[in-house]
Amino acid sequence: MAYQVITTCPVCSETLKITKLQCTHCHTTIENEFELSKLASLSKDQLHFVEVFLASRGSIKEVEKELGISYPTVRGKLNNIISALGYEQKKKNEVDEKKIVTMLENGEITAEEAIKLLKDE
Repeated sequence: MAYQVITTCPVCSETLKITKLQCTHCHTTIENEFELSKLASLSKDQLHFVEVFLASRGSIKEVEKELGISYPTVRGKLNNIISALGYEQKKKNEVDEKKIVTMLENGEITAEEAIKLLKDE
């Protein structure tokens, strides 16, 4: 039985490194320090969200439908994942107003959601 890889130490909460790999067929073992991808550090819920997001080809509207959550919630989850992966987010005063207006015109968000985004709440 295979277990999901853990990425943080259960004792001190520091990042763990993989140091041993083994072939299940011939049992060859390789020892060294191996790095996990950034995605490996995401929680199970975050990975599920990423899978839904990718299956929806990045359509926030489709993610809303699939997960039964609102646009601001999808955006919040996406922002959390972006942060968890170590990427910087736009600062509050860098809201892309043109994009929000386009989304409103396309019916992707409601007027209330547009107002929240413009206020960056």
